Amino acid sequence: MSRKVILLGPLPPPFGGVSVYLSFLFERLKGRASGVWAYCGDEEYAREGVRLFRHRRLGIIPLMLREGRGARVLDATHFHLEYPNPLLLPVWLALKHLLGVEWYKNVLDGSLPSRQRHFTRTQRMLFRLAVNSVDEFVVVSEELRRWLLEEIKVRQPVKVIPCLLPIPRRHLEASLPAPTQETLAPYARRAKRVCSVGVFIAQYGFADVAGAVERIREETGEDVGLVLLDGTFARDENYREGVLRGRDWITVLENVPNTHVYRILKQSDAFVRACGLESYGISRVEALWCGLPVVATKVGETRGMLLYDFGDVHGLARQLKTALFEPPLREVETWAERFRLEAEEHLRDLLKVLDLK
Repeated sequence: MSRKVILLGPLPPPFGGVSVYLSFLFERLKGRASGVWAYCGDEEYAREGVRLFRHRRLGIIPLMLREGRGARVLDATHFHLEYPNPLLLPVWLALKHLLGVEWYKNVLDGSLPSRQRHFTRTQRMLFRLAVNSVDEFVVVSEELRRWLLEEIKVRQPVKVIPCLLPIPRRHLEASLPAPTQETLAPYARRAKRVCSVGVFIAQYGFADVAGAVERIREETGEDVGLVLLDGTFARDENYREGVLRGRDWITVLENVPNTHVYRILKQSDAFVRACGLESYGISRVEALWCGLPVVATKVGETRGMLLYDFGDVHGLARQLKTALFEPPLREVETWAERFRLEAEEHLRDLLKVLDLK
């Protein structure tokens, strides 16, 4: 007898990679999965198949008791394993065993191997407890698979399925609302336009992107504009002020719905992903799908992209110059098509792992 399948994790906002991935997966699995239990999200998601709950108030308990018995749960949360919470994890495990839940842990955090080495004694104990209780792991990279098998020495199955999924057609066809168009107008008038996605903390490299664009403006005399799509799930106010100070050619848009990101990308000439750690990097591939050359750090997905070392502003500026003035558009198109095929394959792999027809 097949089990009901439930997706567990965040839905937007905020528009981070995990929440976007889960929203895509939810749309693709309608009619197959039983629904989503989401601890973020707005009214857009308060509809059939979605149960919004407050995880910090233990909202998982009534959900599990009402709907979780015997379910197979694909868990994309961060607080059960990646950042094991001393309250939420034991509650989850108690309910898992009580209700006969199959726990499929979707690991999307590429920083986990390096962070886990510095866990406190309590965190290590919780992490080991979580690892031993997982029924099957679904990870986004071969590096995470090797780490789990060779360093953590898990005995459960570990499947590698990157979090890149096909884009719902309605996302590609969505138009920008008038207020967003108005804010974006100065950017749209620039001679060259660069887009970057992240948040205002050092790890996401907005300062490096701004510094590289500034160099190109000075060296070429071209009016190059930069739009920063800020996910707002983390922020260093001093860092943000330093990035923006004296640079009126930078436009900031906060919490842009994923349905609108593609329209902004299509108004750009190049995309930069400047973060120091990357599990996969959905936004990199989405930019290729929109026809943009991508400049990116050497982490996560890197195929078909112009690469540089995190923190190397000179290297970033050099690659960004190529993207803006000598764009390898034929290569972009080739890789975009390859990633489209792979996204469909990833969806099929997930369906197989979850035993969904």
